[in-house]
Amino acid sequence: MMAFLEVNDLHVTFPTDDGLVHSVGGLTFALDRGKTLGIVGESGSGKSVTSMAIMGLLKTGHPTITGEIWLDGLELVGATRDRVRRLRGKKMAMIFQDPLSAMHPFYTVGRQIVEAYQVHNAVSKAVARKHAIDMLGRVGIPRPDKRVDDYPHQFSGGMRQRAMIAMALSCDPDLLIADEPTTALDVTVQAQILDLIRDLQRDFGAAVIVITHDLGVVAELADDILVMYAGRAVEHASSEDLFDRAEHPYTWGLLGSVPRLDVEPTARLAQIAGTPPSMINLPTGCAFHPRCRYAVANDGLSETETPELEDVGGGHRVACHLPPGVRRGIFTDEIRPRLEGQ
Repeated sequence: MMAFLEVNDLHVTFPTDDGLVHSVGGLTFALDRGKTLGIVGESGSGKSVTSMAIMGLLKTGHPTITGEIWLDGLELVGATRDRVRRLRGKKMAMIFQDPLSAMHPFYTVGRQIVEAYQVHNAVSKAVARKHAIDMLGRVGIPRPDKRVDDYPHQFSGGMRQRAMIAMALSCDPDLLIADEPTTALDVTVQAQILDLIRDLQRDFGAAVIVITHDLGVVAELADDILVMYAGRAVEHASSEDLFDRAEHPYTWGLLGSVPRLDVEPTARLAQIAGTPPSMINLPTGCAFHPRCRYAVANDGLSETETPELEDVGGGHRVACHLPPGVRRGIFTDEIRPRLEGQ
């Protein structure tokens, strides 16, 4: 049986004056209704490009998109732009990283929600306005009947993000993509936004994709986590499995960068050596090998051969040349004690 969202062997490339940018290289994953997938990775790993490809919003640079994206039985890569446009808002919606730039500065927040609602529903402006007020109240905007007539710049960062969520959910979409929904928000507001997404998913039954660079953001929110590096998936597992027995060295680095409350506050966070690769001139073999301290254990294989995602049990998939037993031994003896502050 086909999942509600299926992405199969997705490739996205952008032509530039310096060469071809390989933003996404062979990505495959599936998501069912009512479930949450967290996609994590550093800036430039292909997370946002993947979400924009799903939404049909890639225009700049005339990208080449190959592979398949199936949404509730509809194939989106080969669909016309008009057909995909009709799906946005009703079938799928997106919470953008920066609501101040995503929302139109010349129109009130309420007018923008009304417009989004009327595109997919044959209702009067008065009915749409009442719906906009209800949605603003539902996402925690105080005095929604008054704030509905405010402009985006009159909202705080957290309130703008809530308004963006209200707009995205105004037509009860079946798929909600949240691209860095907590960026530039303080930790208290971050927690409120994540709780809000979780509660609204429960109420609406939507499939949710949360895109972030921070594993801590999706620790409790996501059912499954997909780790991306240099446009490819390097690890894909349930949230519980990923935190209990991560197997890819890049994932270990991301886990080590998450602050913990149960260790000494003076303890330094681990860092991943080096910098992300150029998406124009990707390293040969495993793209992570120039930064991986364990690549030397593979007798040069990491430099010549690209590892494929392989199932290591229970749906946990890893793309790494290190033998499974070696990876588990490193995690148990070296990584876990470090993460636990021992």
